[in-house]
Amino acid sequence: MNEVKVIEVFMNGVKVGRMALTRDAFCAFEYDSAYLTTGDSISPFNLPFKSEVFIAKRTPFNGGFGVFDDSLPDGWGNLILDRYLRSKGVDPVRLTILQRLALVGNTGRGALEYRPDYSESTADEIINFDKLAADAEKILTTDYDGGSLDTLYKYGGSPGGARPKVFVEIDGKEWLVKFKATIDPANTGRIEYEYSLLAKKCGINMPETKLLEGKFFGVERFDRTPQGKVHTVSAAGLLGANYREPSLDYESLLKLCHVLTKNMEEVYALFRLMVFNVAIKNRDDHAKNFSFQLVNREWRLSPAYDLLPSNGFNGFHTTTVNNNGDPTINDMMIVAENIGLNKQRSKQVIEEVSTLVKENKIK
Repeated sequence: MNEVKVIEVFMNGVKVGRMALTRDAFCAFEYDSAYLTTGDSISPFNLPFKSEVFIAKRTPFNGGFGVFDDSLPDGWGNLILDRYLRSKGVDPVRLTILQRLALVGNTGRGALEYRPDYSESTADEIINFDKLAADAEKILTTDYDGGSLDTLYKYGGSPGGARPKVFVEIDGKEWLVKFKATIDPANTGRIEYEYSLLAKKCGINMPETKLLEGKFFGVERFDRTPQGKVHTVSAAGLLGANYREPSLDYESLLKLCHVLTKNMEEVYALFRLMVFNVAIKNRDDHAKNFSFQLVNREWRLSPAYDLLPSNGFNGFHTTTVNNNGDPTINDMMIVAENIGLNKQRSKQVIEEVSTLVKENKIK
């Protein structure tokens, strides 16, 4: 693969800045001078909006910045990318962060795009979900690199998370479609779909969801609109938090929401999501499973995603509640008090969500 010495970062056609590597392989980023007169910080805590060269830390993103790490594949995306590169005679271990961002190009999550752009374009074609799901399972369990590898890479090379997934267009809109992982039950797609409906019933802001062909969970992308792409950054990316292990408490997450959005209603929305995660035992609530979006120059909490029961970290919530991985109602109320939420309103949210979850059991 071609050497990449400088990556230029764009957002909806506007140059945001450029990035290079230091001798020690740390990313060095600076905003474009023109963007500084018209734009906003793409990551307020780590890349403040000023004329300066910022140098990333070694951890937790291997010398990169969190906001750009969000563009890179992880889990399934990394597996399919590395398998694809090896099939083309490229050793993925030798790639730099800049080369990996160039492979993402204009296909990544959120609004950031990277040039040079070495991404693979997708053609309009009829997607056979059953075949892709079968080939994805082979890739997860064997060294298989045939069949739909090219298609899986082109349509699913950048998504994160452990479960296989692809980006597709349905009725003129962009969707993320998931397949089951090896350890998942056969009806995982239906389960996640039903929990998405339950989340909406509980007042959680959710994207549109579908159960495709009776078994594949689909969710409309909330980083894509008719007006353009929406800049979206995970809590891990904003805070430099390691999402592969417990690194956050909901109190810190809620404080982040307040500082970033300056809107207590957004904080209440995140509190409601915390209660829902506890109620359904979604313990895989790591720092990349919460995101914020820059919309009309204001930050807001993104719609919720990845909501279904899961074991998390050793059977405990990856994001703790009052430093407890197996939280109680009392823990949730203490967090509410510590961040200044109204006691009665917080109690009402807990009772409402808990009751709805109990009354709508999903099997």
